Amino acid sequence: MSVKLGVPSKGRLMEKTVDWFAARGIRLRRSGSERDYAGVVEGIDGVELVLLSAGEMPRELGAGRIHLGVTGSDVVREKLVHWDQRVEALAEMGFGGADLVIAVPAGWVDVDTLDDLDAVAAQFRARHGHRLRVATKYHRLVREFLREAGVADYALVDSQGATEGTVKAETAEAVADITSTGETLRANGLKILSDGLIHSSQATLFRSRQAVWGDEERAVLREFEARIGL
Repeated sequence: MSVKLGVPSKGRLMEKTVDWFAARGIRLRRSGSERDYAGVVEGIDGVELVLLSAGEMPRELGAGRIHLGVTGSDVVREKLVHWDQRVEALAEMGFGGADLVIAVPAGWVDVDTLDDLDAVAAQFRARHGHRLRVATKYHRLVREFLREAGVADYALVDSQGATEGTVKAETAEAVADITSTGETLRANGLKILSDGLIHSSQATLFRSRQAVWGDEERAVLREFEARIGL
């Protein structure tokens, strides 16, 4: 048996992940062409590399088909119900940072907080006969956040494209979206609520609680953790 390590299969997140492990003496590389989704781990025995898309990583971790995986903490929290019972965050990796936030039209000068949003949502429903629409790709995280904040009278609408453009397109009145600087939101006439931070995400190394962890796997994990400074 070997410990399966899932890493992003392409893009900047993959490059940063490879660099992060290389700085700790572990080299990750594809075993073949760019289309090959298997890989090789050098510098430590007993670890097998699996290349996965961002959307596949939480599913494979949650099902226990891989032992370890690198992905954004926002994706795991959104995709996995009771995520903390199914995976454990081993290490925050210091890159891939972005904030999931609530943003409203900049013209809503009297709306700065979630309490303000709740009041506007109630007024909106009374005036228009339907709930204020919040466009997002992160339904679970946003719903839990707004429920805990006591915001009612809203409806989440799925954003298939650029979420920040939905207000201008008049398919939503507010958005919950990932941002690094807020510039794209501002360019689309939106402002972030002062208490509207839902989650600060970054690339994180997760351990699956569902995978098979026999004596051999646990021994490999101990060596792996020592190599990366845990």
